[in-house]
Amino acid sequence: MRDLNHVMVIGRLTRDAELKYTANGQAVCRFSIAVNRNKKIGDQWEDEANFFDIVVWGRQGQNLENIMKYLIKGKQIGIDGELRQDRWVQDGQNRSKIEIIANNFQFLGTSGNSAGGPPNPGPAGGISNPGSSYGRPERRSESYAEKGPPPREREPSGAPSSDGFADDIPF
Repeated sequence: MRDLNHVMVIGRLTRDAELKYTANGQAVCRFSIAVNRNKKIGDQWEDEANFFDIVVWGRQGQNLENIMKYLIKGKQIGIDGELRQDRWVQDGQNRSKIEIIANNFQFLGTSGNSAGGPPNPGPAGGISNPGSSYGRPERRSESYAEKGPPPREREPSGAPSSDGFADDIPF
């Protein structure tokens, strides 16, 4: 069996995206997102934010330059990608950083800004990574934002689901 490195997150941009170019002209877009989760503390539920750095690679700015105006602070976005860990030594100390390399992303919801939403950038309404430094082919996936999640078949109420657990677990 092969190893698997796949991550899907939905969050909001914590700052406007930055677009830069490598020496060979390849575009690289960087931004961060905050992903909230509910955490029970005592009898109360509280939000806890997790922050992730996102990197999107492109070929000579293809698609990235056109969507930069929509990658603004507060915009909700869904990311489909993989984790990459960079390691280095700084001042004699080992350092590392984990980033999400986006293969696809989808604009979701609104940020409350007057910038509006992006034009429909492709058949699935999402943005596929136009190329990456790892040579993977372009991929397009259908988004939940357009079609909604696939229907889930459920067992009759009160009966355990096919995995042996009741559907109405109280946590």
